[in-house]
Amino acid sequence: MKTHEVVIEPGRSEKNYWRDLWRNRELLYILSMRDVSVRYKQTILGTSWSLIRPLITMLIMFFVFSKVAKLKGDPGIPYPLMILAGLTIWTFFSNAFTQISTSITTNANLVTKVYFPRLIMPLSSSIVSFIDFLVSLGLFIVLAIWYQFWPDWHILFLPVFIILALLASFAFGLIFAVLNVRFRDIGQLIPFIVQIGFYACPIAYSSRLVQENASEWWYPLYYLNPMVGIIDGFKWSLLGENAFFNPNSVINSVLVVGVFLIISLYFFRKRENTFVDDI
Repeated sequence: MKTHEVVIEPGRSEKNYWRDLWRNRELLYILSMRDVSVRYKQTILGTSWSLIRPLITMLIMFFVFSKVAKLKGDPGIPYPLMILAGLTIWTFFSNAFTQISTSITTNANLVTKVYFPRLIMPLSSSIVSFIDFLVSLGLFIVLAIWYQFWPDWHILFLPVFIILALLASFAFGLIFAVLNVRFRDIGQLIPFIVQIGFYACPIAYSSRLVQENASEWWYPLYYLNPMVGIIDGFKWSLLGENAFFNPNSVINSVLVVGVFLIISLYFFRKRENTFVDDI
């Protein structure tokens, strides 16, 4: 059994932070499995909720946007598939963002009792969301088989947009995690932000409709949202070239996510030592 010695001295935690993060990878696994078990503890359907929620949401959105609002999807693509593709990646981002944002306050008992790199808590939250995402992706595969809709070479880019969605949730979630420790009002704001993002992103509609309004004043603001490029790219990877995809939106997503990821990591590390006092 391998062991390592922990030396407590001034400045050591700062100097060896990333090494300690790696050494505590077992704690990351334990926290992740704990969160998974707690989420579905004493539920009759268990992990089946990861299938039921997106399925029911997809059916409702299909009725509202297709039958009532009469919106059209991308040509040659079954509308329910387009909705489920957008819903799958958005749910992954929103769940990860929400759980990362509350990860510090949720684990307040650990924060106040023992030292470990606090970054482990947001990381464990993102892993739990990724597990749910894989289940939802399985639902998309089943529905695609039902429609006899087969992916092409575009699916090779699928991991790129999954990683981008994960990094985006981590970048924005870390900032809100720090703020939520100091200002608990942030916890009330997070669901509101997620709700706005749900309608601001091309989940149940195609960005092709937005492209037709390129002369409008709000058009540039639409593509400032990094999730637009990520969702469109995810749809394009699963649904092929008929799915609308603007490559420039991905460049914008990479730049915005990259900048916010650097800022959030710096902000998190800067405020990490104050968590105990604020909690």
